[in-house]
Amino acid sequence: MKVLQAAAAAMADGVPAALCTVIGVDGSAPRDRSARMLVYAEGEIVGTIGGGNWEHQVIDAAIQAIAQNKPRRFAAHLTRDLGMCCGGAMEVFIEPLELTDSLHLFGAGHVGQPLAALARDLGFDVRVYDERDEWLTPERFPGVERVLTDPRRVVPTLADRDYVVIVTHSHQLDQDLLLATIEQPYAYLGMIGSRAKVAKFFVRLRAAGLDEALFSRVCAPVGLDIGAETPEEIAVAIAAELIRVRRRHRGPTPAMSEHPLPARGGDGTAVPPGLTTD
Repeated sequence: MKVLQAAAAAMADGVPAALCTVIGVDGSAPRDRSARMLVYAEGEIVGTIGGGNWEHQVIDAAIQAIAQNKPRRFAAHLTRDLGMCCGGAMEVFIEPLELTDSLHLFGAGHVGQPLAALARDLGFDVRVYDERDEWLTPERFPGVERVLTDPRRVVPTLADRDYVVIVTHSHQLDQDLLLATIEQPYAYLGMIGSRAKVAKFFVRLRAAGLDEALFSRVCAPVGLDIGAETPEEIAVAIAAELIRVRRRHRGPTPAMSEHPLPARGGDGTAVPPGLTTD
């Protein structure tokens, strides 16, 4: 039971971990089916599935599964493959825990409203920031946290599971928020705007002394390239890009920020940090 309790605590605290469950045993083995072990991203464990080289190999596989956020099976013959004396074979199912990702959405306007609803339904913990009380109402944003203030005053300290989308009503506010977030760790940072607007921002940030290498981490223009025009369609395009990053999926439909933009520097394209783990 302590393994399941530890897994529940990890999920509640947002701690990356994987639950490893023995699903197959053939012959002599140190543990039977349903034995469980929890593995954290740094290799610490709770419980055991048999010890020795077998358990060591499973821990390594679990760390990889956590990094890729993909479940996997791992099987081995304990003697032939691992040099153990048991003589049997075992198989384990490794399942990374589903953690809740946070979306910090700056802007409660025409795009922000449908995007907040989509992200909420997709399982994100959504927080919307805006200084306009007539826009940031409970009726327009049910089921999400609302922060009514000048967003520049409350830019959060970000973590590598945080997603940030900047869709405010002001170009200056967009630029200020980009400057406040671009150097922080995050899984995804997207900003709405035309290619011309984004290019001007990068030129200004470069002139301010910002490291050009950071520009390739910014998904701007934001969203997948699906020909979106209306606020609702743009929200769908952005939500699709959030899903792509969360699932670490490199699909055939390009992101808007994958079309080269010379002002970005490098090869002109963007790759969000959350999509770089293989």
